[in-house]
Amino acid sequence: MDMPTTPTPDASNDRPATQRSAVKPSRGPARGASTMAAIHRSLRAEIVEMRRNPGEPIVEKHIAEAFGVSRTPVREALQRLADEGLIEIFPQVGTFVARIPVNALPEAIVIRTSLEGTAVRYAAQRATGSQIAGLRANLLLQQETVEDGDLNAFHEADERFHALIAEIAGYPGLWSMAQQVKVQVDRYRRLTLPEPGRLTHVLAEHAAIVDAIADADPALAADRMAVHLDGLLTSIPQAQGANPFFFTGP
Repeated sequence: MDMPTTPTPDASNDRPATQRSAVKPSRGPARGASTMAAIHRSLRAEIVEMRRNPGEPIVEKHIAEAFGVSRTPVREALQRLADEGLIEIFPQVGTFVARIPVNALPEAIVIRTSLEGTAVRYAAQRATGSQIAGLRANLLLQQETVEDGDLNAFHEADERFHALIAEIAGYPGLWSMAQQVKVQVDRYRRLTLPEPGRLTHVLAEHAAIVDAIADADPALAADRMAVHLDGLLTSIPQAQGANPFFFTGP
């Protein structure tokens, strides 16, 4: 396992966790397993959404203070994140947000493409008029987030778009399975969203998928979904080149 190198200076890294809005519980601290789950959920969201950058240190004391708890549930949450490959714990050194394993991305994207290809085929066979209208409403929401330049809102609308397709297919579990394998892909994908024209391009691909579903053409829908997700594969070298410290592997 690679030892962490000194991350690029970032003012946000120097702030204690108590100053990070995302780690502040909205209510009084819970206890036991619920406390661990809340800490895990909060830190996981920060890491996946790239609000904590790869290589950034995580300080147990700051997290415990933010939640008003002892370090025990914090350590349990951190161990769970380590099991998920999102952080690295180096005894006597520290705990750091894990870098994105570039070698794991292609397989995760292929698995996701297989799952979502199946979902969109069934969606094209089964979609009702109201369900297609729901997809088009989601496209409008995506368009609004693009116009606002709101990357987080776009990502949320994007995720909902893919979840809707699985629901229309009648197999929502396909999206649940995709979410389990794409966590590292989500981190990498966040780096691509600010690229000029990227959001508009993704939106156009989504619209093409909806058109194929509306035309009740399963083969075309699956093809367009494959083209859409294949873009994640082809963009890996560019994202890695622009953010070399954020990745690990060749």
